Amino acid sequence: MARTTRQQPGMKRSFSSQRVNQLSPSGIRKFFDLIASTEGVITLGIGEPDYATPWHICEAAVSSLEKGYTMYTSNLGMPELRHELSGYLKKTSGLDYDPDSELLITVGVSEAMDLAMRAVLDPGDEVILPDPCYVSYKACVILAGGNPVTVPTSEENRFEMSPADIEARISDRTKAVILGYPANPTGTVMPREKLQQIAEVARRHNLLVISDEIYSRLVYGVEHTCFATLSGMKERTILLNGFSKAYAMTGWRIGYAAAPAEIIALMTKIHQYTIMSAPTMAQVAAIEALKSGEDSVTEMVEDYNRRRLFTVKGLNEIGLTCFEPKGAFYAFPSIKGTGLTSEEFSERLLTEEKTAVVPGTAFGECGEGYVRCCYATSLADLEEALTRMKRFMEKHT
Repeated sequence: MARTTRQQPGMKRSFSSQRVNQLSPSGIRKFFDLIASTEGVITLGIGEPDYATPWHICEAAVSSLEKGYTMYTSNLGMPELRHELSGYLKKTSGLDYDPDSELLITVGVSEAMDLAMRAVLDPGDEVILPDPCYVSYKACVILAGGNPVTVPTSEENRFEMSPADIEARISDRTKAVILGYPANPTGTVMPREKLQQIAEVARRHNLLVISDEIYSRLVYGVEHTCFATLSGMKERTILLNGFSKAYAMTGWRIGYAAAPAEIIALMTKIHQYTIMSAPTMAQVAAIEALKSGEDSVTEMVEDYNRRRLFTVKGLNEIGLTCFEPKGAFYAFPSIKGTGLTSEEFSERLLTEEKTAVVPGTAFGECGEGYVRCCYATSLADLEEALTRMKRFMEKHT
């Protein structure tokens, strides 16, 4: 029997995926490209520490290379790292995760989020997430065949998702909720009481929660609540975290997922086909970070807090009203008084004053009227950036 085909002779064939075509390009990357082509820019756009990785962590990785530790590790990650991580989670959160079945070492939290979505979603499943939120959340849902359902948040409620708003968006296709607190881009830290209410919603509707806690160590004057510690939530939470922010290890690309064994098994199945294992030398560095990195974390957090207070005070003084962020290293000031859109403000500030911020709309529709300013840079650069922004505001208000 002759084989039939949908492609008609002479017709141009599209080789692109409809699912990928559906994605919008990252708004952050667009501005990074603009920054790279502009001389003399002070950037408050890149969300990473200006610190170099503490030398003792680098030295551990260098030593591993000198000793020839350049081979693959277990798909799950080095046993020593998983055991150190299990002890760390027990010490910091009181959580018991089996290092041999409930922990997976990933190439940053970004890979962990992608694995989580692909491991649990079937086509058409819905995932509830906040707006604004980190740029990859919605994309990972779409790439896994799911449908993102956004919960609008606002400055009036400190950009916190309301449990009632989450519940109002639950349907018979809802499978999971994504949380990301402390939050990028807003710096919001969700209070324990509200997280408990969200946990009650998840239990009542039998939902999974994916909790991205990469900024958990960067909090100021408040306590971070690990979502999996809430009553009945360890068995229905995929906890994501890593080493990028707290240990100034962004380029090392090392993260992890902690979850029930059956979910880790599914994530590992994808991981072993697409990644094999996280880089060996980065895993060695992570072991050293867990063993001896605490003093460096404390020092950096104290410095970020000084910069946070300086930046928020300065933004408010020049007319960019800003609520006080309690976590991460971002301020999210309102630019509504300028009459410019977030993208117009960011582009003009870059071209006119050579100062880079990220438009709030890069993180969702509710980011309109705001820009993200990263204060993980030197006080001298923050001071100069605020001077330039003040000059810009005098021209545009």
